Amino acid sequence: MAYAYAEVDDAERLAAVIEALTGKEPRIHRMKDGEIKIVCYREHLEGFMRFAELAEAIAKWLKETSR
Repeated sequence: MAYAYAEVDDAERLAAVIEALTGKEPRIHRMKDGEIKIVCYREHLEGFMRFAELAEAIAKWLKETSR
């Protein structure tokens, strides 16, 4: 499980990005102090791991093609 804290304005955008990347909507908790806590579970973290592998492949391709 992972947590991200955000201001009210940014929390909805961050949650939308997480859902777009992983296909799962994260849980959002509004804290008493006005902050918003976004909770990512295993399925979110596994979804993010796919992009780490993609990032490595892109870096290798850019190096090989001198871009």
